Amino acid sequence: MPRRRSGRRAGRMADAFRKSRAHAPPGFFATEAAGLRWLTVPGGPRVARVLEHGAEHLDLERVDPARPTPDAARDLGRRLAVLHRAGAAGFGVLPPGAGRGYFGPLDDPLPLVAGTWGDWPAFYAHARLRPVVAQGRERGVLTAQDAAAVERVCGRLGVLAGPAAREAPARVHGDLWSGNVLWSQGPGGSAEAVLIDPAAHGGHREADLAMLALFGAPHLDAVLAGYEAAWPLAPGWRERVPLHQLYPLAVHAVLFGGGYVEQTRHLLARLGG
Repeated sequence: MPRRRSGRRAGRMADAFRKSRAHAPPGFFATEAAGLRWLTVPGGPRVARVLEHGAEHLDLERVDPARPTPDAARDLGRRLAVLHRAGAAGFGVLPPGAGRGYFGPLDDPLPLVAGTWGDWPAFYAHARLRPVVAQGRERGVLTAQDAAAVERVCGRLGVLAGPAAREAPARVHGDLWSGNVLWSQGPGGSAEAVLIDPAAHGGHREADLAMLALFGAPHLDAVLAGYEAAWPLAPGWRERVPLHQLYPLAVHAVLFGGGYVEQTRHLLARLGG
């Protein structure tokens, strides 16, 4: 189920990659730049370096492509664990310098609800699931029945999250599908992952891993093995993958309609009990 690529306009300069859009949503590129800087932590994954940004553009370092390898994927998993351990002040918190959050392609990003929640179930219900179903109803894609299904899931989040509900907020990329992981040549000629296009916030670490699985990622088993070796996930995490995939899948339903709507409804029915 490949995700539709963003509608960004981009250009290459000698040592930079430019993303641009006339009349971009307010603060869009400032938020992305803030997220990239916030995700850059010692020992964490390589993150595309911000060179400059304005109201209608963002200039990043150019990343020359390389072929991903199992060893590079395992290293990405280990480094993601380091990034997540860097933490956040609360669930829903945006990076310093980000005035608002966005999720989705540059030509039609959905606003993200930001704030501070003390636990993940409350954050997921109030800042992700209820807002996205409201956005879907505004666009005529989702219905009152879908909203009722979301409420059933929200009422079960504490049970569905299990032991992971007690985890502290992690520093997450927030939109970690495979298209936002570039592979480049690292030190010594080996491949390394480079993260781009975040929707960074304080969230649940399992969400980033679930996003990698949602649309497929090269050597995903190696990524997960590297992560587990560095910071084991709470028991039952594999069963919780669909729970974390519900929000990005619903966003695709809102933005693109089609089969994503039925997939979202199927997952709501599965999680709603």
